[in-house]
Amino acid sequence: MTRNAATLQALNARIIACERCPRLRAHCAEVARVRRRAYMDWEYWGKPVPSFGDEQARVLILGLAPGAHGANRTGRIFTGDGSGDFLYPVLHEAGFASQPTSVSRDDGMQLTGMWIAAAARCAPPANKPTPEELRNCAPWLDQEMALLTELRVVVCLGRIAFDSLLSHALRTGMLQSRSGFAFAHGAEYALPGGPAIIASYHPSLQNTNTGKLTRPMFLAIFKRARQMAGLL
Repeated sequence: MTRNAATLQALNARIIACERCPRLRAHCAEVARVRRRAYMDWEYWGKPVPSFGDEQARVLILGLAPGAHGANRTGRIFTGDGSGDFLYPVLHEAGFASQPTSVSRDDGMQLTGMWIAAAARCAPPANKPTPEELRNCAPWLDQEMALLTELRVVVCLGRIAFDSLLSHALRTGMLQSRSGFAFAHGAEYALPGGPAIIASYHPSLQNTNTGKLTRPMFLAIFKRARQMAGLL
């Protein structure tokens, strides 16, 4: 294991132990206690969800937050819910994921050239973390970005992830202003001294079931990310 990999694993361990947001911790624990009928035989993860992927990643996916009965159940980001069911087949086709399905953290899934994180590491009620909760989680992203030394591109899934990345860029001095940065599907931006940004609609069921985000649209995002990251 490289020193960088060990450091990212240590960071994930601190994320899992985080207690900064009492509302989120209480919600995740209650969801894990009650469970959904379809998953009554599962032992829910119920803790902050760590990031996942290749420590030498050139592409980072930044999502919103774990799903209450998805990652909060399985313990792996975008695993076990509709968003993940839409995301991972696309990542497999684009050459980032070793398999098209992601059902548990023990299913053998491996990512190559990619790391997946979220703006909020705990499942929030109604999928809506508060601004304070997002600020509490922000230092994890700052540390992660510093450790992903090969990073070339960040794919932001949804407006909140996009805004969280811009906040990171402001905190770390890559940007002096948000002026000129507007969220739109397929929008691309450069961060001075940092990675490129590609914005995408989030693969939520609200977007995928209505056709706002289609598989060809989503696949095009990740093919472009490979190109921009030099992973052709």
